[in-house]
Parts: sequence; C-alpha cells; structure tokens
Amino acid sequence: MISFEGYNDLIEKVYQSGNEHVFAFWDSLTIDQKRHLLQELSLINFDELNALYALTKKQVVPMEFEPAPFTRLPQTPEEYKEFEKARLIGIDTIKAGKVAAFVVAGGQGSRLGFDGPKGVFPIGPVSKKTLFQIHAEKIKAYEIKFGIDIPWCIMTSEANHTATVEYFENNNYFSLNKSKVFIFKQNMLPSLDEHGKLILESPYSIFRNPDGHGGSLTALHQSGTLEELLKLGIEVLSYFQVDNPLVKIIDPVFIGFHVLHNAEASSKTLKKAYPEEKIGVFVKFTNGRVGVVEYSDMPQEKLYEKDENGNLRYLAGSIAIHLFNTKFIESITKGNITLPFHVAKKSIPQYTMNGTINITGYKFEKFVFDALPLTDHNFILETIREEEFAPVKNKTGVDSVDTAQELMINLYKKWLVQKNIPVPKVVEKIEISPLFAVESDDIPDFLALPQQKEVYIS
Repeated sequence: MISFEGYNDLIEKVYQSGNEHVFAFWDSLTIDQKRHLLQELSLINFDELNALYALTKKQVVPMEFEPAPFTRLPQTPEEYKEFEKARLIGIDTIKAGKVAAFVVAGGQGSRLGFDGPKGVFPIGPVSKKTLFQIHAEKIKAYEIKFGIDIPWCIMTSEANHTATVEYFENNNYFSLNKSKVFIFKQNMLPSLDEHGKLILESPYSIFRNPDGHGGSLTALHQSGTLEELLKLGIEVLSYFQVDNPLVKIIDPVFIGFHVLHNAEASSKTLKKAYPEEKIGVFVKFTNGRVGVVEYSDMPQEKLYEKDENGNLRYLAGSIAIHLFNTKFIESITKGNITLPFHVAKKSIPQYTMNGTINITGYKFEKFVFDALPLTDHNFILETIREEEFAPVKNKTGVDSVDTAQELMINLYKKWLVQKNIPVPKVVEKIEISPLFAVESDDIPDFLALPQQKEVYIS
C-alpha cells in the first residue's frame, strides 16, 4: 500500500473500496500531482459510490400517470380577471423584495462551436450581446421598473467557474449590485465503470461529471447562497437555464399565481409542437403528486396518445422555468430528503497504460423537476412558446442559434405591432435592449424606426 503524509487514512479507505487501481501511476507522479489526486479522492463519499452503482442494477418500474392539470392561457373574461389579479399580487411580491433570480449556467459552448462558458455566447441578433448580458440587463430593467434590488444566483461548473467570474468582473456585473450576485459551483460526482469502479481521467485525476440541474438546489444550500437569500428575506426563487434568451425572468403573473396557490414550486408549460419533441411532459402520478416524465422515458403508446378531439393527450411540455419557495428548498436540502439520482450509460474516456481509451461506464445526475413530487402544493401555468422559449442548444438546425435569433426578432416585431409602431420593409433584423423594454407596454408610443436593414433599439 502506498503512503502520503496526512492522507494515509484516506488511502486505506480507497484500498478497502477496491479502487486501488487509481494509484497505478503513483511512482511516476510529482509531489503536487500526488497531492492533487489525493485531494480529489478526499471529496468522494465511498459509501455513496456503492449506492450509486446499485442503481445500475435496479430495475426502475415507473409509476402509472395521467396528464397533469395546468392553468391555460386566458380565454374568457373571468380568466382574464384572474390573470390580472395574479399580476397585481405578483407586483406586490416583487416590490416587497421577496423575489430573486436563479440561472443554471454550468455548460460550455462547445456544441455551438464556441470556446468558453455558454453564457458568454453572443446571441443578440444585432447587438451580439451575450446570453449573460441579456439576462443581466433584464434583471436591471426589472430593478428599475419595481424600484428594488433583485439578487441573482448563478450556478457554474468546475469547467467554467473562473471564466464566468472573470467575465462578470470585467463587465462590472452589468451595473447590478455586486454584493447580490452570487456565483457558485455545481457539485461533481465520480463516474463509474461497468464494474462500479472509479475511472482515471489522467494519471492524477478522477473522471467526474456534474450532478445535473437537480444538483442546483443542493449547491445553492452547500455554497451558503440559500442562507444569504433567507437573510435578505427572499421567499421565491425564479429558476431558468442560461441558454434561453426569451425567458421572462421576473414575471408578475407567474409569481402572483404561485403566491395565490400557496405553491412550494410552480412551473411553466407550453404545448408540445409534435410528439417526438425532446422536452419532458408534466404528469400526475397515481399517488396524486405532479412531476415530469422525460421524453426519453415516455412509453411509445403514451407519446402518441390522442384525446377525444384528436389532440395530443400528453401535450404539457416542461421548459425548465420554475419558481421555488426558498423555505421548500431549505427543507429538501438540509434534511434527509434528497432528489433521486438517474443513471445514464455513456462512453467515457479512461486513462490507461496505453493512453486514453473510451469505455462504457455510468454517469449519475439529478433532475430539478424531481423536486415537484416532493411538494404538497404546486402550480403549472401555460405560456406562449414564441414569447418565452428560444433554447440555444445547437449550432444549426433545431433549437439553434438561428432559430433563437429568429424567435427574438419576431417577438420584438410583435411588440412594435402591438404598439402600432410601423416597421419599415427594409428592416431585416431588429433587436430591443432589455434596458429599453422587457415587454411591449414599456415601449413609448412615439418611437420611430430608421430605414435600415439592422435596427437596435436601446
């Protein structure tokens, strides 16, 4: 057995777990590399490893379910009245300083052909502003509109944390209150090979993967950010993902309904465009709890099932826009209740005596929507796809840079039409800065657009 001062108890634990192969290159490592390897190993819960591996052998029998009920977009005078009531309650809640924003931003821009955090990807159709800047300017606009500071929580990853912090520092946090911008890292989990053993990524590092967007709630607690939010009197956290430039980060109507329904978690939904669309679906399980079934887990017969009107029966798609009560997050992150891990069988690079090879192994992650069945009260609100969902996931094709920018341009044109402001035929691209308007009502009636192909209104 090898030894290293200050780490011998840990080394013994590694041997007892049957993972001594991680020391295969020990004799060729420098002192610093040995210490790096041991520090990574010290972060691993070896009892948890056994439990995770057991999941790979467990046959998961999904609970039966039916479509979840949701509040549709208003169509009747009574529904419009209810939406207006929710909006006023939401505004009161925001003005009382009870709402904060929370973006999950651990991804890299590699699928977009971009070297850096996805949040730093330039998405503005005309301005080329980044995803982070657009989100930041929305929050600033809400602050000005409602006369308050809005805390912003940003979850990064080990891969992009430093670059993200530097980006915000270099841009003076886009004029937001720096003391209320909380940037913290997502937790990492070791992946396992088919025999349940650790995988070497290099001679002195363990292959690990982020613990999924469900790990964001745990990271919020473990980073101390949740405690800070509670001290600030924050009661509602507006959760969204960094790659959606159209999201209404602080939506009074959504927040108002959340409060009206005394919900611990609320979600936005939109109607699936087609059965195979790669978004989860809101369902109600036989135990009466509401949750989400991922598109990949939907039984084929339910995926295509129609109702009596010929519409998809399971049509309420999940778009990763939620509200969570901070007290609820505290209850599921401080106690013994945890979100379940999901297993994914993947090709994983492993460092060996012959260099790096790809092996089949297991990655483990949590999904944030698994928090929904833990609630006693939750709420689902329908939203309009074209107004709030423009994911930037691919370089081309579906959910790409082009489709997102087209949706942005179309929304800005729609706002101008709603204000009876003519758009010259020569205009091909138009973009409205969030600091100028975050909704059509913010646009002044006297606005006149220039006769040019690209127009940026700021």
